[in-house]
Amino acid sequence: MTVPRPILFLDVDGPLNPWRADPERIERAGYRTLAMRPTGWEPPVPALLVRLDPRHGPLLLALGFRLVWATTWKADANTWIAPVLGLPDLPYVEWPPLGRDDGEEVHWKTRRLVEVAAGRPFAWVDDEISAHDRDWVALHHAGRALLHRVDPAVGLRPGDFGALREWAAGPAAGGGWRGG
Repeated sequence: MTVPRPILFLDVDGPLNPWRADPERIERAGYRTLAMRPTGWEPPVPALLVRLDPRHGPLLLALGFRLVWATTWKADANTWIAPVLGLPDLPYVEWPPLGRDDGEEVHWKTRRLVEVAAGRPFAWVDDEISAHDRDWVALHHAGRALLHRVDPAVGLRPGDFGALREWAAGPAAGGGWRGG
């Protein structure tokens, strides 16, 4: 029996585009600043400045996950982000309409990602993950899950790739840790 590759749900703004970073520092670290026009950023709206590190694409591909965009960029991530990183077109999560507030303080993406994962092991990389999300996933997802928060002032770092690699190499079934 072959174990399916775990899914890596990947957010853009925060992990890949460290939007809170000092522009000069992040460019010295190897990021490129690009003017982009995803949906909603058409003229006369000024272009969106996005900072990406082209080295991230090969590092993500080498992790062995099934990569899935988990971003409001949706298909635009394949148009604007993937080519800069050297990634192929990736599937993306379709989000339900926003606006539901159930008082649980769970991120609006959390329930949908658990639904899309459908019991399969997954990791989620985002800058807005909280303990509420980890607790909710632990109660509602039967498979292994890693919810890994990335600081939007620094983006993905070598330690983040190490944590993802270590988690992916962990137990293939049941339990597992849900840290991050």
